[in-house]
Amino acid sequence: MKDDNMKGMNMKDSDDKYQNMSNMKMDGKDHAMGNMKMDHSNHDMGNMNMNGSDHDMGNMNMDHSSHDMGNMNMDHGGHDMGSMDMSGGGMMMMHGGHMMNMGNLKHKFWGSFALMIPILIMSPMMGMRLPFQFFFKGSDWVVAILGTILFFYGGKPFFSGAKGEIEAKKPAMMSLISMGITVAYVYSIYSVINNNLTHSGMMVSNFFWELSTLIVIMLLGHWIEMNTIMNAGSAVDKLSNLLPNTASVKQADGQFKAVSLDQLQTGAIVLVKAGEKIPADGVITAGNGKVNESLVTGESRSIQKTVNDKVIGGSTNDDGSLQFKVTGTGDSGYLSKVKNLVSSAQNSKSKNQNLADRVSGYLFYASLSIAVVAWIIWSLINGVSYATTTAVTVLIIACPHALGLAIPLVVSRTTSLAATNGLLIRNRDALEGTKKLKFALMDKTGTLTQGQFKVNLVKSLTDAISDDDALKLIASVEQTSSHPLASGILSAARAKGLKLANADNVKQITGAGMEATIDGKPYQVVSGKYLTEHQIQFDQQQFDTVASQGNTVSYLVQGNQALAIVAEGDQIKPDSDKMVQYLNENGIQPVMLTGDNAQTAQKVAKTLGIAKVEANLKPEDKQKLVTKYQQSGAVMFIGDGVNDAPSLAKANLGVAIGSGTDVAIDSADVVLVNSDPKDVIALLKLARASESKMVENLWWGAGYNIVALPLAAGILAFIGITLSPMAGAVLMSLSTVIVAINAMTLHVEK
Repeated sequence: MKDDNMKGMNMKDSDDKYQNMSNMKMDGKDHAMGNMKMDHSNHDMGNMNMNGSDHDMGNMNMDHSSHDMGNMNMDHGGHDMGSMDMSGGGMMMMHGGHMMNMGNLKHKFWGSFALMIPILIMSPMMGMRLPFQFFFKGSDWVVAILGTILFFYGGKPFFSGAKGEIEAKKPAMMSLISMGITVAYVYSIYSVINNNLTHSGMMVSNFFWELSTLIVIMLLGHWIEMNTIMNAGSAVDKLSNLLPNTASVKQADGQFKAVSLDQLQTGAIVLVKAGEKIPADGVITAGNGKVNESLVTGESRSIQKTVNDKVIGGSTNDDGSLQFKVTGTGDSGYLSKVKNLVSSAQNSKSKNQNLADRVSGYLFYASLSIAVVAWIIWSLINGVSYATTTAVTVLIIACPHALGLAIPLVVSRTTSLAATNGLLIRNRDALEGTKKLKFALMDKTGTLTQGQFKVNLVKSLTDAISDDDALKLIASVEQTSSHPLASGILSAARAKGLKLANADNVKQITGAGMEATIDGKPYQVVSGKYLTEHQIQFDQQQFDTVASQGNTVSYLVQGNQALAIVAEGDQIKPDSDKMVQYLNENGIQPVMLTGDNAQTAQKVAKTLGIAKVEANLKPEDKQKLVTKYQQSGAVMFIGDGVNDAPSLAKANLGVAIGSGTDVAIDSADVVLVNSDPKDVIALLKLARASESKMVENLWWGAGYNIVALPLAAGILAFIGITLSPMAGAVLMSLSTVIVAINAMTLHVEK
């Protein structure tokens, strides 16, 4: 199951078994699910568990998609919102089990920097007095006091982080830093006592210079790291610009008054005129018009909206005048959820991040072992003072500041680039395995095709009704649905000026279509497969002829008689062929999975160059095929969100295209905002480039220790080559600069 980082549906597949809607459990509070329509979807949602709060699912429509969502779990109690908290008193970020605050870290850096200045002026560097330094009687004690304050004040974040790592028995970056500064501090205090109190006869150099610069450099590095990630997150803050500054709210006297967006409250009635942006999520209470949600959900066309339909804040009312009741503002709105999603993704632990922690752990043990061995050997050769200097050098040079930055900088750069290019990364764990992908399973309607169906044929199969009567009946059954097939039928009925009849007892037929009662008579609108399964007679030759022309075919049925046939055609998206070509060229086999008939699917597949097609599928069939293909290699699933949610959640990499629903976001690893198949190419290129940068940075951040640690231990001291603590700190700083520059060179290949 993919990580669940925001409110909404968490589609958890546990056993691939689908049950009915019994055992539905809805624990929690404030679940607003008014006017939820599930027509055409044929969802089988056994054992649904909705445990959480503030779920706004009003007017959710899942039509004709044949969803089977067994064992769906909606438990918000275990949500991991990543390691970032950008509310209140500054950004929070996890390090070694310790929550670090952006504001506190900034203050600690400047406080430590202020303490470092007098230490640098009064403390020799490796026993050498520099021209700008001055000393006086008792200056060693002043330095010791300042160094002690700096050690405990500036070192606190590292000690807290190290404690978490040690308790977890996973020493890593914070443990390395803590070990280095602790050794330097203890030895420096020993030096001051020896030189000023015990007077053993041998002057011992202190390391307060090295200690202070190391703490300040480390604090600065983590401040830069957190600031970089926070700035990367600001890329998605541009989504906020989609919202207008004010909203026209209905007052007690019935008049509308403009109020600032921060004063807008749930339950308010808002007026949106033609050409205006919709200021918040809500449900239409009056009026109708076409709403353009492309910048918000990636839906490529304007959608006809009327009473009881849901609107999303940030979309645009293209025509007509709408009044809607606000259901979500601020943090509860869709745009806020998207921003939280990206922020969570930036700070969630990835496999490579865990690899960096493991490398730090190896470094911890390696440096400690080398330092101990070096101390023992050099104690026998040159005495304790020289041996301790050598051991401290080893521990300083092993401090993994660059290693700590190696992955986060690449991740923040990747997420920033992705967000500005319409790629919303939800689960970067899945993204990092793109080089292992072997199959790309993809839905047809809405993914490879426009999802804009046009009725090409309506023909009555009986003398009892005319073609227009048949269209009227079909449209009447479909009128509560917003599925593309239903939209095409309703558009055709409107074009002919047909007045729809009232439909009662509207129900979905699992895996087939819809049924309703009109004027006391039951009707069904179903697929050809349904007719075959229920032994209802129809003209197979006619079906094959119409379907082979690229049409999706449905039938109007009453009892055991097919009354009419309706055929709808869809258009292939302009860049679908480029995506398929790229997949084929890069060793990823494209496979089309569709609930449509085989003839239509084969025509689309042939046009695009897809060799493998699976047709007449239900959602559970798609998910089972994902599992089947995973036995032969990693699978990417590309779908339009709602009707492919189980497969999106099951795949190694789930990519939702052209969908802005909570279901799509919670189920997919990546959401393509612009609904363009070509963005899949950009996604794969960016993911592979990002993974390469991570590996490069791991080498830059830790690889230099292969040479530096032996040198610091004095392995070449016999020929006069040694490495001082300051030189070690300089090398560490240089490696940090290198990984930062390397991360910033990452770009989206066009």
